[in-house]
Amino acid sequence: MKHLLIYFLILLYSSNLYGQHSKPDTLIASSYDGKIKLDGQLTESCWLEAVVIDKFTQREQCEGSPATEKTRIAVVYNSIEIYFGIWCFDSEPDKISAQQIGRDFSWGSDDNVELMISPFNDNRNGYLFVTNPNGALADVWVGDEGNDFNKDWNGVWDVAVNKNEQGWFVEMVIPFSTFKFTKDSIQVWGINFERNIRRKKEQVLWQGWSRLYEIEKISQGGKLFGINNIQQEAKIEIKPYMIAGTELTDNKPDNSVKIGGEVNFDITQTFKLNFTVNTDFAQVELDRKQINLSRFSLYYPEKRQFFLEGKNYYDMNVGSARLFYSRRIGIDQNNIVPIIGGARLFGKLNQTNIGVMSLQTYLKDTIPTTNYSIIRIKQNISKQSSIGFITTQKYSGKGYNRVYGADITYSTSEIFGNKNLIVGGEFALSETKIFVENENIIKNNLSYNISLSYPNDVIEYDFGFTSVEKGFNPEMGFTNRKNYQMFYTELQFNPRFKNLPFFRNLIFKPIDINYYINEETKTTESVFYEWRPFGFVSKSGEFMEFNIQHVFDNPDEDFELIDSIYIPAGKYWDTRFEIQSSTFRGRKFSAEASVNIGEFYTGHRQEYALITFFNFNKHLNVSLDWQRNYIDLPEKSFTTDEIGGRIDYAFSPKLQTGLFAQWNNEDNNILVDYRINWIPKIGSFFYFVINQEFNTKNTIKLERTTIVGKLIWRFAI
Repeated sequence: MKHLLIYFLILLYSSNLYGQHSKPDTLIASSYDGKIKLDGQLTESCWLEAVVIDKFTQREQCEGSPATEKTRIAVVYNSIEIYFGIWCFDSEPDKISAQQIGRDFSWGSDDNVELMISPFNDNRNGYLFVTNPNGALADVWVGDEGNDFNKDWNGVWDVAVNKNEQGWFVEMVIPFSTFKFTKDSIQVWGINFERNIRRKKEQVLWQGWSRLYEIEKISQGGKLFGINNIQQEAKIEIKPYMIAGTELTDNKPDNSVKIGGEVNFDITQTFKLNFTVNTDFAQVELDRKQINLSRFSLYYPEKRQFFLEGKNYYDMNVGSARLFYSRRIGIDQNNIVPIIGGARLFGKLNQTNIGVMSLQTYLKDTIPTTNYSIIRIKQNISKQSSIGFITTQKYSGKGYNRVYGADITYSTSEIFGNKNLIVGGEFALSETKIFVENENIIKNNLSYNISLSYPNDVIEYDFGFTSVEKGFNPEMGFTNRKNYQMFYTELQFNPRFKNLPFFRNLIFKPIDINYYINEETKTTESVFYEWRPFGFVSKSGEFMEFNIQHVFDNPDEDFELIDSIYIPAGKYWDTRFEIQSSTFRGRKFSAEASVNIGEFYTGHRQEYALITFFNFNKHLNVSLDWQRNYIDLPEKSFTTDEIGGRIDYAFSPKLQTGLFAQWNNEDNNILVDYRINWIPKIGSFFYFVINQEFNTKNTIKLERTTIVGKLIWRFAI
């Protein structure tokens, strides 16, 4: 322990020997009023005359070394849109790796270019645009320098790529209306670029290339100058939709037609007002069903685009308790509750992020018409810190539930020279009133959390304490347990050794603990302790870790595990052994696998999981996954199986189709989801969806078929 402590202190106080900035760290955009043909040829005169940057530095594999392949980038613009010209030279063009061509592709396995741009120039928030040698598109709204990462944000932009014997070359166009920025006549934006060369596992950046930072760390990027007298073209955006579909149950059709839409107003260049009427989510993919082998409720991610756009403006957590969980709106016990409509106001005013939303649902069966409202305000402080508050309200004829909360975060990238440190605290209290009972629940309704995080390359450390009282009840949020206090801490080392063959870095985790006690009685409820004696990431992109877990649980009453099998109340100490591994996703075939074996309450459990990925070509990608639990208890032994598969075929970045199927032996049904997604023009969408459910209990029998077509058309005024 003495030597370990000395090693920790040396690493903690040591600064990166390399700088993170290269000169020049500014890029000058050139004004150009001529026509640019989006073809990836880069032959227009503007590209020959534009200011070019070409000094890129490795983040991986050799931090601080020059890039092994030449990259050049230039920027030109007119009054309504901005263009990026990118030259990705490659000495071995036949080895360029690009597996996908679809919209919102998973870019981690492909050669790609990433553009991080912050029109706010606030060193915090911005937009990430990614393309690959096939011309695939992906975009992300980034907040708090990557702490908020919304992949479901979809901007209006386009790209064209040309490949030849010299490499691959990109022309990218983004209308200024896609961004939010101040109305100053002279603009200064934060900007950075990253290129990944997958066969070499090489990652190069223009600025901020230390391993301590990612490209989302916009404060470590450069600056874009030269953009003057521009305008956001769209002030009003109208997006009507029409749905036509049918549902067949026992061969009896139930036809329906529905219309609705959204209207968006740009109140300022950085502030948006959105109205929605007859909101519908028919195009959303089915949830992945999960077999729950715990005594706590499961969390399902939001998939509805309406709630995903701008979701960062509404989020706030107290530890693991979410104060706003959008799936509470329009979904009740997995049943759809239609939304009449509502309004949202979100964006940025100077240094303040604001999110306001109010939606009303229809009356359905015994569920009353209900209003859901939220106000979230977050004020930037200093370079990277913030303070904010939130209030939510669920109101119906039966009563109301309100939550009030506040948070403060201190963040810096300059601790011990150039390391990252985040210290924060949050608290919230709830108020519930049931009109029939005419009584407020005002006692034991508080929750709070304090935390410290030191997220750096070689050393990662986290510490925190959370308390959730018995009466805390966020009905518009999500928490899978109440009445607890939880202490957690985690320490991990990721050392790198230049002369060590095969390994990029090793992984050691001496401690990772979550310790829960009952908030009222202070008795221990559960403990999760994991330590990792060995793990690694290889230079070729493989990953493996071996974990030893000690788990304590103390249920105060019997609970049903599955199918009338109960775990008796009592105290249980379990020891488990786990191996997780994965191969590099950039290959034609890759896989992820895990094994977890050990004690489980009154018996034992063996858990196996496998995910495989097949890349046939840039159009066709297939994945299969399987998870099995074999549980041996004194009263009964049983096996659970969950199987899923996905086939994605992209004709182009604007036309793609996919088939997703899943089955598990608890529900005994197969769910099949087939969809076509066509983008007839940027900002408009057509979806064709077929959902089918098969009962597999005795024989395979088709029980339900839903067929839906949905057209969303964008008009900009």
